[in-house]
Amino acid sequence: MKQIIQDLKNGDTLLEEVPVPRVKAGSVLIKTTRSLVSLGTERMLVEFGKANFIQKAKQQPDKVKMVLDKVKTDGLKPTVSAVLNKLNQPLPLGYCNVGEVVAVGKGVSEFSVGDRVASNGNHAEYVCVPKNLVAKIPDNVSDDEATFTVIGSIGLQGVRLLNPTFGETIVVVGLGLIGLVTAELLLANGCNVIGFDFDPEKVRIAKEKGITAINPAEGTDQVKFVESFTNGIGVDGVIITASNKSNEIISQSANMCRKRGRIVLVGVIGLDISRADFYEKEITFQVSCSYGPGRYDDEYEQKGNDYPIGYVRWTEKRNFEAILNAISKGTLDVKPLITESLLLEDYEKIYGDMANSRSIASILKYDNTKEQSKTVQIVEKDYKGKKGVIGIIGAGNFTSSTILPNLSKLKADIKYIASSGGLSGTIQAKKHGISNSTSDYKEILQDNDVDLVFVTTQHNMHATMVLEAIQANKSVFVEKPLALTHGELSNIEKAYGESNSCISVGFNRRFAPLAQKMKTLLGKAQTPINIVATMNAGYIPPEVWVHDMEVGGGRIIGEGCHFIDLCSYLADSKVVAVCMNAMGENPEENTDNASILLKYENGTNAVINYFSNGSKSYSKERVEVYSQERTLVMDNWRKLKTYGFKGGNMSSGQDKGHFNQFKALLDQQRNGGKPIIPFESLMNTTKASFAAIESLKQGKWITIE
Repeated sequence: MKQIIQDLKNGDTLLEEVPVPRVKAGSVLIKTTRSLVSLGTERMLVEFGKANFIQKAKQQPDKVKMVLDKVKTDGLKPTVSAVLNKLNQPLPLGYCNVGEVVAVGKGVSEFSVGDRVASNGNHAEYVCVPKNLVAKIPDNVSDDEATFTVIGSIGLQGVRLLNPTFGETIVVVGLGLIGLVTAELLLANGCNVIGFDFDPEKVRIAKEKGITAINPAEGTDQVKFVESFTNGIGVDGVIITASNKSNEIISQSANMCRKRGRIVLVGVIGLDISRADFYEKEITFQVSCSYGPGRYDDEYEQKGNDYPIGYVRWTEKRNFEAILNAISKGTLDVKPLITESLLLEDYEKIYGDMANSRSIASILKYDNTKEQSKTVQIVEKDYKGKKGVIGIIGAGNFTSSTILPNLSKLKADIKYIASSGGLSGTIQAKKHGISNSTSDYKEILQDNDVDLVFVTTQHNMHATMVLEAIQANKSVFVEKPLALTHGELSNIEKAYGESNSCISVGFNRRFAPLAQKMKTLLGKAQTPINIVATMNAGYIPPEVWVHDMEVGGGRIIGEGCHFIDLCSYLADSKVVAVCMNAMGENPEENTDNASILLKYENGTNAVINYFSNGSKSYSKERVEVYSQERTLVMDNWRKLKTYGFKGGNMSSGQDKGHFNQFKALLDQQRNGGKPIIPFESLMNTTKASFAAIESLKQGKWITIE
């Protein structure tokens, strides 16, 4: 299928050929018939993509600080690689989609195949959208009209926040697409509406709709006009839908208001607010968030958990339905806003010169008569007779930033990369010369050429995909963790014992040059050692999926397992008991600020400090080892200092062992031999991470069987 994307690195807007996305649980797969180009929002994204590095940096000063902090801790080369990797991630354009449901995911009952729906899907021939971001289209609403659903909801949410009453006078600043819809909704609400815009055509359309529309370029002073129109009282409220960096708009808006007036910002403007403008009149100011309640809430959008209507009357989905109902009843007429209608293949006529476009609403039409595929061939290669042929499931940030660059250095044979949406996998396939991009990972499991599967999906999918790979007689590398529950781990253990497959987990730290140097210096004697390992992990907001125990497993199971494996490697022993304590009055809710005690079979004692409340300018990882009146201190995989040893100090560029691990894995897969990490060790590390959580719940040491 075809999809419009924005290349953030060079600024090109492209029509990319990608696999049809896989329908997910809680979502519907939609075959697109129309999509609306939101010129204001999309113009900003296109212009950002075309900006050079310095201009991009000026627009995102907070990101610049993060980059500088990373340079201090990780070094220049890893930082540059991380920045370039981010810029290499394509940005799908569009969020006003109309089409027909062609597949329904598990847990979706309110939609059926054949339903006409509007959603916030991208400009693509097929889109997979969560059910709470989809609404059915009334029979008397055309596909063209329905493309205004999402845009209309943005304006409607601004109106709801302003909470106008019948007869009030409201100003709309900026009569672009959202501004015109907003103004018409205010008229339908019984308000007197004044609109300001510098585009004569937009002013003309607004006047035809009954809006008192003014073009300030013709010499009208906006504040004085409002004073005259309201007999010196001022307007009851202002909704700002303009996009302008100037601070003048917010000042003028305040001066237009009556005492205790309200201002709602829907657009993007300069916000250097003067206290004096707001103080005397006690003016309220609020920023509107997109389509309405539920936006950016994973519980609502991704998991499909609706807000009870008795407590949240208007969610984003109910706003979608309200706009469609308004169009159906004729209280919102969007047809005059359509400037042009073009075929998807003619997208460049819209995106070629957006900066100078005078269009209000441009609609893309789709011809979806061709049969579409879930797999796209990128490069034709022959893999017959080869060993170590790889299929990668998952094309997220870790795959693009770490796995693929290292596999490329090793000249690995990669036949497939799978991503549920199809786009991210296709971009990486083109960049790294991978033969096929697919949205159906089962194609990898069914292909006899592939003998090694990489699983880099979200954590809750790891165990299932490992089992499927083993059952398909494939060896598998799974990015940590191996499993999230004892039940999943038991199933893997049983399947492994009945197969000839090899399982590897992404515990790369033991393969880092500095870790291997430490191991060499400590020697092979089974003398107990003391280990203090500190991970300055950094803060992740609580709503992010890694904190969800059912999806991410939490940060100890999901990431702290790295250091459990590293300690086991240095100790050359198995964990036999675990005790964990976390910070705060409710430690079970704060497992990303915890200390873990590990007791080893050979008497070794290890402490893992996993903290998220430290400074980002401090080293992320540090390991100290104490043994026989000697000490080793490793700092952030860049420096190793030895005390009591003869020599041994090392400095290098940051190397966390990924290249060495993948090299060892490919050598083992091609030439045979023992697994690169013993399966018993993988099991022990995973059980130890489970025991840490159990220890926190029970408040005692947990013994590992």
